[in-house]
Amino acid sequence: MASERRQEVLAAARELLARDGVEGLTVGRLAAALSIKPPSLYKHFASKRDVEVALIAEGLEAHAAAVAAAGDGLGAIASAYRRFALDNPPLYRLMTERPLPRELLPEGLEARAAAPLLRALGDDGDLARAAWAFAHGMVQLELAGRFPPGADLAAAWRSGVAALEGARP
Repeated sequence: MASERRQEVLAAARELLARDGVEGLTVGRLAAALSIKPPSLYKHFASKRDVEVALIAEGLEAHAAAVAAAGDGLGAIASAYRRFALDNPPLYRLMTERPLPRELLPEGLEARAAAPLLRALGDDGDLARAAWAFAHGMVQLELAGRFPPGADLAAAWRSGVAALEGARP
């Protein structure tokens, strides 16, 4: 169980991330939000990266729960994936735009996050990776405003999901 102060640091980091994005999550800003000096943060986290890893772990847990709650169908899983990303853009970016710190995450977390997608695709790891890449790419483009005005994104998602479902063994 994390200390109360560590939880306060994480709560402030979550707020800062949501408000100012990945780039705004700095040790100086985090310390200021807590009304402490930056070196005081190191009593609770060894580095800024450790704060980020804790946020990534929380995000993956929340994402895994949202996707698992969606049901077993690939369309429902894709919708839950998209909804999580669009509801939490800075957290999603933190979770996905850099290499995943696997060695620092709770054991089994990555597998729990991937399990619904694997089940939906008959435990085909390669197809699951392709489905994840499709969903991630679609979300990244949507978040970046890269689709033309009036593009029917729901139709694009349906087409992508149908193509992936058709590729199932």
